[in-house]
Amino acid sequence: MKLVGIVGSIAADSYNRKLMLYMANRFNNVADIEVLSIKDVPMFNEDDDQTNSMAVQYLKHRIENADGVIMATPEHNHTTTAALKSTIEWLSYKIHPLADKPVLVIGASYFTQGSSRAQLDLREILEAPGVNALVMPGNEFLLGNVREAFDEQDNLKDQATVKRLNDLLVQFTKWVTVLKALKGPEAPDAWKNEDLTASGKTDTTIEGVEMDDPKWVQKAAAKTHAAVGSDYVQLDSGVLTVDQINWLLKSIPAELTYVDENNQFIYYNHKNPATKMWAKRRPDQTGLPLSEVHPDIRNVHDHVKQVIHTLRTGKQDLFQLAEPVDKKNVKWVVNNYQAMHDEAGNFRGVNEIVLDFWPIVEKYLAMTGQKLVDDPANQVDTGASASVKADATPSPAPSVPAADTGASASVSADEQPAPSTPAPSATPSVDAGASASVDDDAPLPEIDTTASASVND
Repeated sequence: MKLVGIVGSIAADSYNRKLMLYMANRFNNVADIEVLSIKDVPMFNEDDDQTNSMAVQYLKHRIENADGVIMATPEHNHTTTAALKSTIEWLSYKIHPLADKPVLVIGASYFTQGSSRAQLDLREILEAPGVNALVMPGNEFLLGNVREAFDEQDNLKDQATVKRLNDLLVQFTKWVTVLKALKGPEAPDAWKNEDLTASGKTDTTIEGVEMDDPKWVQKAAAKTHAAVGSDYVQLDSGVLTVDQINWLLKSIPAELTYVDENNQFIYYNHKNPATKMWAKRRPDQTGLPLSEVHPDIRNVHDHVKQVIHTLRTGKQDLFQLAEPVDKKNVKWVVNNYQAMHDEAGNFRGVNEIVLDFWPIVEKYLAMTGQKLVDDPANQVDTGASASVKADATPSPAPSVPAADTGASASVSADEQPAPSTPAPSATPSVDAGASASVDDDAPLPEIDTTASASVND
């Protein structure tokens, strides 16, 4: 279960932060707890709307993508902190990520009462109209005399306290599960809320550069003082210069695209002009929101929203589409649309890989001495999607009109939008050979076999 922990203190040395970090480390077998900071959230002021600021939007996205929230509050003059109150104001002013979100309130203080009055104050705030959080009733965790509660490794000393905290967290996860079951399945049209305009912010959003600026890459690099040329970059499994990374990516025999979790198109490994690419992309498109990258023709935006929402929510990790790009010469490519996640499991965007798979097949046939032959009885599935388990019975996904959702499907000879995206339709198709797996009861949108990375309108 994915939970986020919000610490109500912005102090550099906070016992409530120690408590939250201890929970995240000690009870990782119960839940995955991501500890968030509110130190960069501005003071609430209606005259200076900061709803779209990076700090507020970061909290919004993290809360929305979590199953529940834990809030740890100190006690300041019998109430919660001004910083936490201000944060909740931003999260209930124009956006409402805490609405119907399960919340567990805990707290620590210097004295014996353990932030009891602050917790009561925080509960009333969270249950106020406009916030509408679902605070777990009848349970408190009050850590008093906190200066003596931790050892030198920031672990709680008292094992009875540890057990009580563990039991409370287990009870909260059960409560979250029950609330989720009562809420029922996600609304069939939930995908409509997918924002293709990239109007929000993430922790990696580059501010101060207009998304439609044709020099977005150069200006974004200058803004962030990005490494360039012979500068070294430390990666998970190596140290490379920027030049080496570019050489490596451009040498991969596939077209790669990166769209971040804010639905902003931020990278492709361009090595050919758009006219010679399967999925046509241009340098001036980098930085654009998907609403501008994809032409809004034949319900393309609806299809794109469905695919991204399905990947974002984890209903499916991978879409695969084999499509003809040259029917006369029987030329086919494979489009892969893969959800990306960080080390904590958070959705971090979508990568698209477009690959001409015939050279691989040809090499395999040459090595094994086998041949491809026609099977008159075979019903070819040209829209193979990510697989489900053999005994899965997926329920139908929202129906949308069939259309070519390729972002690279051009409107005219000189207007060729960027990355292609397959379109889900009403009836799921199961490819038992594909490698991606999803839950047994997850709906799998079928790939629209007419979607093309290179076909003109």
